Amino acid sequence: MQIKTVGILGCGLMGSGIAQVCAAAGYKTIVREVEEGFLEKGMGRIEKFLADGVAKGKVTADAQAKTLGNLSGTTKFDDLKLCDLIIEAIVENVDEKTKTFAALDAVVTDQTIFCSNTSSLCIMELAARTKRPDRFAGLHFFNPVPLMKLVEVIRALTTSDEAYKTVFAFAQSLGKEPITAPDKPGFIVNRLLVPYLLDAIRSYEHGLGTIEDIDKGMKLGTGYPMGPFTLLDFVGLDTTYYIANIMFDEYREPAYAPPPLLKRMVLAGRLGRKSGQGFYKY
Repeated sequence: MQIKTVGILGCGLMGSGIAQVCAAAGYKTIVREVEEGFLEKGMGRIEKFLADGVAKGKVTADAQAKTLGNLSGTTKFDDLKLCDLIIEAIVENVDEKTKTFAALDAVVTDQTIFCSNTSSLCIMELAARTKRPDRFAGLHFFNPVPLMKLVEVIRALTTSDEAYKTVFAFAQSLGKEPITAPDKPGFIVNRLLVPYLLDAIRSYEHGLGTIEDIDKGMKLGTGYPMGPFTLLDFVGLDTTYYIANIMFDEYREPAYAPPPLLKRMVLAGRLGRKSGQGFYKY
């Protein structure tokens, strides 16, 4: 199947990034948000990223114009009816995602492929609630989407060979490096990353060292681009807490249990960079 037009559900941090790379790759890209304010904010984020890229000499003016020319926004599901592939990047909630896919099922063609950018939910559970479980897959991008090369492609039990191959090839066409991940919470990357981040919090709770020293130790001692607490603040403590709870419910292993400090920081609203304070102040 040839993909020409791509729909993106959600124009937040992830949705806007996915929309940008799709448009940059030459696809006609339509972003749908629930209201104009969210849409304008997301589109503004894309415009700023490209403008900054041009100013730094990392993006050509032609590439900027081409990307923006391929982009459009809407608040209506009907505007996505001719999309060949639709990527969902809305709130990490099964019921909200299900409602959205149900609305789309009513307007798109039978050939349209649905993908979810979920980082933790079961792809099979989402696929089973649509009219196209054979044309449904996970397509998990990483933040910031325009810069991160990896994409996890998750195949549900019902995903057809054709749909899987189409989605995998689509990820490659974006200039990404796709890998096939199992339909289990955390997939590959978060399955390994989340226990590491949670253990860093537990180690701090038990007096292993200061936040700064633990970060410096992992950054300079193992070659990681950033330490665990810097990364936690970047990802969002609420996001990490949510994913950890889902993974613990699935696996029932202590490594996935959120530490008490993480829970309390989320309750206090110290969510990291986006709130101005997490393990560090911003």
